[in-house]
Amino acid sequence: MTTKTSLSNLRQQPESKQYQVGLIDSMGFELAQRAAKLLASSDLVPKQYQGNIPNCVIALNMAARVGADPLMVMQNLILIHGRPTWSSQFLIATVNTCGRFSALRYEFFGEEKTDERGCRAWAVEKETNEKLVGTDITIGIAKKEGWFGKNGSKWQSIPQQMLMYRAGSWWCRAYAPELSMGLHTAEEVGDIIDIDSDGNINSTNTETLRAEIKTVNEETGEIQETPAAEEQETIKKAEIVETEKS
Repeated sequence: MTTKTSLSNLRQQPESKQYQVGLIDSMGFELAQRAAKLLASSDLVPKQYQGNIPNCVIALNMAARVGADPLMVMQNLILIHGRPTWSSQFLIATVNTCGRFSALRYEFFGEEKTDERGCRAWAVEKETNEKLVGTDITIGIAKKEGWFGKNGSKWQSIPQQMLMYRAGSWWCRAYAPELSMGLHTAEEVGDIIDIDSDGNINSTNTETLRAEIKTVNEETGEIQETPAAEEQETIKKAEIVETEKS
């Protein structure tokens, strides 16, 4: 017996719901765990995700929030002393592929090999056609902030690249902070504390750390000299490292 399906019957059939990876919706969370189990069993993901399903779930959630490929997030989400940071390349690539802006471009100014040498990032917002210009970053700023003088500092060996990285990451936090999700870049954190290629702290000057780490009052926008609880914890850990090394 042949069953005839009318157009009205087709319209009445419920559409299948599409679930996305997430931590709130039960189906989305279940999907995240299944995907995380697969990724955790792979040798291609970084060490902090191998056999670690919770880390993979968090990476999947962050990838969904910024609209990026999960494996790309895993490769560029760098843990430094237990705190996540982005690589500068990934943050710049996220801006370039989000669809809201033109690709980031850079303008250099000042004489080379002087403190006035600097760079600013800019892009055009597609909706308004407005040119959005970022903060000027100079070698002089790098020296005053202590980035340039650190042992093994990339500011000494590849200053032009570091100017571009810092200008790009600061542009992102000024005009598209939702893409960085409030995280600093690994290069920025590396300018404050000494880290190795695995993201572990080698040594640090706690006085410099206290001077560098400041928080912003969310209500007033003012910079607070007293570090927040998380930053205070970072300083305490740095003090422990100094004690162990002395």
